[in-house]
Amino acid sequence: MCWKRRSRIRQSVTSLIPEYKDSSDRMTDTNPSSGDAERDGPDHFIRTIIKDDLASARVNQVVTRFPPEPNGYLHIGHAKSIALNFGMASEFDGRCNLRFDDTNPVKEEIEYIEAIREDLDWLGLDRDGTALYTSDYFEQLYAWAENLIEAGHAYVDDLDADQIREHRGTLKEPGRNSPYRDRSVEENLDLFRRMRAGEFATGSKTLRAKIDMASGNINMRDPVLYRVLHASHPRTGDAWCIYPTYDFAHGQSDAIEGVTHSLCTLEFADHRPLYDWLIEHLPTPCKPKQYEFARLSLTHTVLSKRKLMQLVREGVVDGWDDPRMPTLRGLRRRGIPAAAIRDFARDIGVARADSVVDYGFLEFCTREILNKSALRRMAVLKPLKVVIENYPEGQSELLEAVNNPEDESAGTRQIEFSREIYIERDDYMDDPPKKFFRLGPGREVRLRYAYFVTCTDVIRDANGEVVELRCTYDPESRGGQSPDGRKVRGTLHWVNANRAGDAQVRRFEHLFLSENPGAADDLLAAVNPNSKTIIEAKIEPALAADPAFTQVQFERLGYFSVDPDTTADLPVFNEIVPLRDSWKKIQKSQG
Repeated sequence: MCWKRRSRIRQSVTSLIPEYKDSSDRMTDTNPSSGDAERDGPDHFIRTIIKDDLASARVNQVVTRFPPEPNGYLHIGHAKSIALNFGMASEFDGRCNLRFDDTNPVKEEIEYIEAIREDLDWLGLDRDGTALYTSDYFEQLYAWAENLIEAGHAYVDDLDADQIREHRGTLKEPGRNSPYRDRSVEENLDLFRRMRAGEFATGSKTLRAKIDMASGNINMRDPVLYRVLHASHPRTGDAWCIYPTYDFAHGQSDAIEGVTHSLCTLEFADHRPLYDWLIEHLPTPCKPKQYEFARLSLTHTVLSKRKLMQLVREGVVDGWDDPRMPTLRGLRRRGIPAAAIRDFARDIGVARADSVVDYGFLEFCTREILNKSALRRMAVLKPLKVVIENYPEGQSELLEAVNNPEDESAGTRQIEFSREIYIERDDYMDDPPKKFFRLGPGREVRLRYAYFVTCTDVIRDANGEVVELRCTYDPESRGGQSPDGRKVRGTLHWVNANRAGDAQVRRFEHLFLSENPGAADDLLAAVNPNSKTIIEAKIEPALAADPAFTQVQFERLGYFSVDPDTTADLPVFNEIVPLRDSWKKIQKSQG
């Protein structure tokens, strides 16, 4: 797909992003400026900053990092940060470190570490497979904390968390100094070393930076650097009972690793002065710089770990890998290709201003990939039996069907046609409206790859419901071509009633009815009760006999993927995206 077309569609599904002017007076350029735009996506202020830094020799090699906390599973929001950090490193022949921010042993588990590494590998990123851990730097971080104490820039505080919060003040009122703020360097060193030795209870003491309790930035009002926490760490065990806070560990870990561009989402913008203050007051081996960009907001979705956890714990979904979840594990189980997520993350762009992306754009990127790669098969989700009365009983024939019209190398397959078939129940109406081009009494349609058929009779049950159609076929119309040139508007998919296999198909709608469910006071009240529908379907026999664990297009219906719940007796398919492209009108209107 050409870049200009992608750009028009992207602008149609996201809110208008204003130009951004950062503190270095470098402007956002939202137009592609080189032949690399097709590969790299729209130009943005981060790329401009990196180009300028390389041109001015402020840095010689670009080093970025992706620092997830191993306290949950990655979601589509993380994909934006992943794509940016790994993408910038790859584009400028640098490196991106995967670094686990494992500074809170109460919430962290090895399970999450393994899941994050697996998700990153699935995304197909340019990384060497190694991983770094903040816990590897605990000794160095501790030594630097002592440096701050010795320089008079940090002190041990006896206030508890509630008291610290009370002393911090508000946005309108300055904070108040802790009564322990003026302890001597010797006393602070002694207390800090005893904190490490385990002499104090959890939460009883903290190490705080001595900055300015009247600062207009609350993050600069003597922030906590260390806290006492008697908890076993997944990697260091019981070696430590004090742990650094994110604000202290983050920038210093960047410095240890030689990170040049520390890319964070906007909520860390107010933390940047502290990031810079710590780097300035410590003997770090390099001076990384932090830059912030807008995080991803997606319609009909929540990307808060807390809210996603609520959905799992309260049984709204079937787990973290539920296909309705925005987690990478859920998206993978649903069948969305990793390439589609990479394209999505690239094409939504990077900006300083918040914007909301319509979920339909993720579906658009998914169709772009699957249209080229997915094999075509026929499946009937609401089977209605059709008997072709003038087709010889006991006879069948093989018809040639295309596997993928977008990929000639995919070849063809043979499908069996006979007297009895199934069509979609929705493809018949007793009294069809003018623009209904499917079956009705006396109406003629084309069967995909087969013949023209005409409905001659309708069989109903005792309640008057249609249970079977009787039709005739034109034997001269094999392959869907009429020898006399008559035109047939409708083409229906079908399966052989005697050969079709059984399958369970799971179709999905948005998990939330609201476009912005995160704003609801009661998250569960916004849940769509029809977000998942289970259907007993009929499928081509080849799919039933040997379903490949990959993506497939059910003709006229959508793209589907085999679910791990599949058994030898019953294949299970998840709907990835419907076949209908909701952005077709946008593409036409944009030229």
